[in-house]
Amino acid sequence: MSETQLDEQAQVSGAKSGPFAGGVRGERVLVTGATGNVGLPVALALARDNEVWAAARFSSDQAVADLKAAGVRLARVDFVTGDVESIPADLTVAVNFAVIETRQWGDDLDGNVNAVGAVMARCRDLKAFLHCSTTAVYQQEVGHGHAEDDPLGDNHRVWPRKQTYSISKIAAEAVARFCATTFGTPTTIARLNVPYGEHVGGWPAAHLRQLLAGTPIEVHSGGDNRFNPIHEDDIVATVPKLLGIASVPAQVVNWGGSEEVSIEDWCRELAALTGTEATFRSSADTIAGVHLDLRRMHELIGPTTVGWREGMRRVVEASR
Repeated sequence: MSETQLDEQAQVSGAKSGPFAGGVRGERVLVTGATGNVGLPVALALARDNEVWAAARFSSDQAVADLKAAGVRLARVDFVTGDVESIPADLTVAVNFAVIETRQWGDDLDGNVNAVGAVMARCRDLKAFLHCSTTAVYQQEVGHGHAEDDPLGDNHRVWPRKQTYSISKIAAEAVARFCATTFGTPTTIARLNVPYGEHVGGWPAAHLRQLLAGTPIEVHSGGDNRFNPIHEDDIVATVPKLLGIASVPAQVVNWGGSEEVSIEDWCRELAALTGTEATFRSSADTIAGVHLDLRRMHELIGPTTVGWREGMRRVVEASR
């Protein structure tokens, strides 16, 4: 989809309004994983009009300082053990960005599942719960635009740094589905593609550092390396809309940028913007492309607005 088409679709989008379409205001909001690259900008944005509680391990002093400066209240938790006693039980909205990646199967299964189950069991009166999942839950099918009802699988098994990731996130989705129906909690499970931006950083920012260092970019040898990267501005803007479509049973929706683009193309764009040269190294031990069928997302919340070329330009400008 071109940037012109995006503008046109944004004007005529049939996105459903939902209770939070005009924004989340006057709520008592929990954001788990609020010190992470994706959770932090969401927590800071929600803190403008809400009482926000951040639940995390708080390993980043800078993130803690940013949260406190925005008036966010801190709740120290341990999702691996299920210790969530510091989270108030009477919160009204919850957004889960917690990700546990120790590369230990027991800890990662417990942590990612508990981040969903323990919060939903503690906060029984939520108006809406948004669980940030990932498109890494899909069974890989080269050249296929993955839709929400497609088969799930161990997408990240080939990547040594992420061998627990896909299965842990599939398990977390299952718990979110169970809790939504058991507790009657309106829930959205949003499968996030490639988040990136000036503050989020993300995969494109990592590739930018490699380009500047003259390091080849690793791409999958299957040849189809397309994704739907989503800029942090669109992530923040769509969180209220995703909360607005929460339902029982849980609503599952892909969450990505409306334009699809390959790693090779976004790296060539980054190279052109920085006067460097993009070189690539083919490997079977990395993630193949996961591009998306976004028809359900467009119907429910509308398209994203930041085109990938504009987003990459912002990443480069921020690096300077």
